[in-house]
Amino acid sequence: MAVVALVWRSSARFALGQAAITLVLGLGPVTSAWAMRGLLDALGDGSAGAGGAGDAGRRTGYLVALVVTIAVVSVAPHVNRFLDAGLRRRVTLRMHDELFTGLNRLEGLGRFESPRHLDKVRLAQQATQMAPGQLVAAGFGCVQAVVSALGFLLALVTIAPVLAAVTLVAAVPAVIAQHRLGRRRADAQLTMSPNLRRQIFYASLLTDLNAIKEVRLFGLGEFLRGRMRQETQAVHREEESVDGTVLATQSVLAALTAAITGAGLFWAVGGTSGRFTAGTVVMFFTAVVAVQSGLGTVAGRVSEITEANALVRHFEELRDAGSDLPVRADPIPVPALSRGIEIADLWFRYGPDQPWILRGLDLTVPRGATVALVGLNGAGKSTLIKLLCRLYDPERGAIRWDGVDLRDMEPAAFRARIGTVFQDYMAYDLPARENIGMGDLPALGDPERIRAAARLAGIDATVEALPFGYETLLSRRFFDMADKTNPRTGMTLSGGQWQRVALARGMMRSTADLLILDEPSSGLDAEAEHDVHSRLRRHRGDRTTLLVSHRLGAVREADLIVVLEDGVIAEQGTHDSLMAAGGRYHDLFTLQSSGYRETAAAG
Repeated sequence: MAVVALVWRSSARFALGQAAITLVLGLGPVTSAWAMRGLLDALGDGSAGAGGAGDAGRRTGYLVALVVTIAVVSVAPHVNRFLDAGLRRRVTLRMHDELFTGLNRLEGLGRFESPRHLDKVRLAQQATQMAPGQLVAAGFGCVQAVVSALGFLLALVTIAPVLAAVTLVAAVPAVIAQHRLGRRRADAQLTMSPNLRRQIFYASLLTDLNAIKEVRLFGLGEFLRGRMRQETQAVHREEESVDGTVLATQSVLAALTAAITGAGLFWAVGGTSGRFTAGTVVMFFTAVVAVQSGLGTVAGRVSEITEANALVRHFEELRDAGSDLPVRADPIPVPALSRGIEIADLWFRYGPDQPWILRGLDLTVPRGATVALVGLNGAGKSTLIKLLCRLYDPERGAIRWDGVDLRDMEPAAFRARIGTVFQDYMAYDLPARENIGMGDLPALGDPERIRAAARLAGIDATVEALPFGYETLLSRRFFDMADKTNPRTGMTLSGGQWQRVALARGMMRSTADLLILDEPSSGLDAEAEHDVHSRLRRHRGDRTTLLVSHRLGAVREADLIVVLEDGVIAEQGTHDSLMAAGGRYHDLFTLQSSGYRETAAAG
């Protein structure tokens, strides 16, 4: 019923239209057979000399009925194809929309790191591509076959009730077998999903522009092709196993059908002497074949519907999934930050079988302060940033915004109060204007706001110099097919330029209470890095800022420097106090400084 409801929501008008045409197509062959039987019997009566005005009228009536039926049945498939294609498109659009609406309800990152969830996503996407066609065609095809089979079965009952009963009973194992085949195919899809995802992964490495440099440099082409071949062969082995099961099952069913049909034909031929008219014999032959064919079609359609339903269940599971981050029924409105952020006894790990990343961390970030997080790789800096953005919830402890636990606020409303620049920023295959403006969607149509953010990031002049300025597509992956005289094939930027675009995107939320900068200058040279941090200091003003950087020279002016080590705070203070303490920060800063001095001396 859920599938029927989905089709109805997609387009009730097209669904009703195709249902009507399906009935016409199902009843058409039955009507033709009855009309042909009547016409042949009428012609037989006329040739025997019993004709008259009544017989002529009867023959004409049957002939007209036959011609009209043929005409309707000839036109109906074309109308059906139009309605079928239209309904499929609408079901596909509805499923796409509902699937990604459901995925957008997942506020956190946890499920997107689960291989099982990713397999379900792939199967759900496959359902939006395959299931509409399978469900619409198989569903209405099944109805058409049932209508036609029932019509001929009634005709068969009037001629040979016993054979009609045997034919009907023989269809039961076929329907059961086809249902099981559908389940087998669906299970195979889930089994093959990891192999298919790895196959796509290896194929992408052989074609992706960012990967192809290392692939060529390190001679990885044949190695990756071999891995891709292994995954493809694993998929093929599973498919061949399914195909073998299908072949064995359908061969048995075909033999059973042939036996029943043959027995019926022998019986009919043996019983024609004096009992059946020519029209009845033709009707009998047609009915036996049509019932067997119709019931076989029903069984096959049941298999297709079962397979499609299994895919649709993955779609429904993701569509109906609630948020992966608990949200109160009455979330507390997000206040403007007036006191600060408190991190209390924070514990976090990425799974019950994973090591602790943060262990009992306590930290206060005062409003208006610039707090720098430093430490070696794996110390927990990026994890803390994700928790502050509420992309995960802590396993123990709490993060409070002016005393309000982040879990008591609606995630989207909270995130609207922060601006972020991530180390692993996105480079969108979109125009420069949208690449920057997506940092604050309501301002996407405000060119001055976008240019102001670009100026803050020092990328305005670069963007203006592009062939189409802010409308230049920052990608060579797409171009505008509609404008063949001036195809906007796009431009690519350097790594440093892309980092400035990402920085401008983070600057779009000019009223954000909290600015999070995760390695905002990691891809820049020394001069560009100095320029970016000077701009950021001017832009931050009295905003609360959390700055993550491995380059300790960029954090020395922070109000508070926090050194993370193995998930705990090793030390904290100002640059001067930490240097005077001679601890971990002192050692790291001295090590970096000596490296810079040696480089300068060597130069």
